[in-house]
Amino acid sequence: MKLLLTGANGFVGRYVQAALPCVPLPGGLDLRDRAALTAAVIAIRPDTVLHLAAQSFVPAAFENPRETFDINFYGTLNLLEALQSSGFMGRMLFVGSGDTYGQVPETDLPVREDHPLRPRNPYAVSKVAAEALCYQWSQTSGFEIIMVRPFNHIGPGQSSRFAIADFARQVMEIRMGRRAPVLQVGDIDVTRDFTDVRDVVRAYALLLEKGRNGGIYNICSGREHSMRDLLQRLIALAGVDVRIDQDPARLRPAEQRRMVASFDTLHRDTGWQPLIPIEQSLQDLLNDWEKPLQ
Repeated sequence: MKLLLTGANGFVGRYVQAALPCVPLPGGLDLRDRAALTAAVIAIRPDTVLHLAAQSFVPAAFENPRETFDINFYGTLNLLEALQSSGFMGRMLFVGSGDTYGQVPETDLPVREDHPLRPRNPYAVSKVAAEALCYQWSQTSGFEIIMVRPFNHIGPGQSSRFAIADFARQVMEIRMGRRAPVLQVGDIDVTRDFTDVRDVVRAYALLLEKGRNGGIYNICSGREHSMRDLLQRLIALAGVDVRIDQDPARLRPAEQRRMVASFDTLHRDTGWQPLIPIEQSLQDLLNDWEKPLQ
């Protein structure tokens, strides 16, 4: 089975390449280039597709919503049309986002797949639109599509644009004597649902094999972690003594105070459950940041 992977050079894409035999799209190919994408798909002739490629950084989506929509929605449409042109009859996994649920009342936690989608940023809007497109194609094209809504990822190799990776970088810089023992943070009295990236990739592989056509699946740990608690664990693992300062520039307006989701649907259809404990994810993240600082 030949697996075509988009977004191969991203954080998750690198783990997919390490875990699964796959064929990435040619380097530098832009999903917005219909002709080049179609030619590449026809040349590869995949049996299955994992569609990861996206503009996924929320601040960048606010700065340039049109570009985000062009990549995430029209790029997905271009891929679907390219697959159809190639005579594709296999299965595709579309990677959406747990961010599509938007603001969720605490009384509705944990979030399940039938919760209304109320996106609150251009990135989430683009993912809602692309997911709806994929559902339509799953019902009307000659191939199957499965949609996933992953929640927060964590693991070595993640960009410090993301909070926990940034905390790990700062903690290791303090430990290595590269900065004063002061941590700059945003609002850390919120909770989030984190899943190790390696568990996420395992879920993708199982869904390509066992997921239902047109099915939508949360990928999450089902556990609620406060950002403050995870930061304190990183500090303890690194063995440093620090002061925590809140940086107003890191605060987001109307922040979701609590978030946790359910992976019951995913477990029912594939048997998946998270295996990597949060302590291991945090330690691996610290170890990863130590290397470039040595």
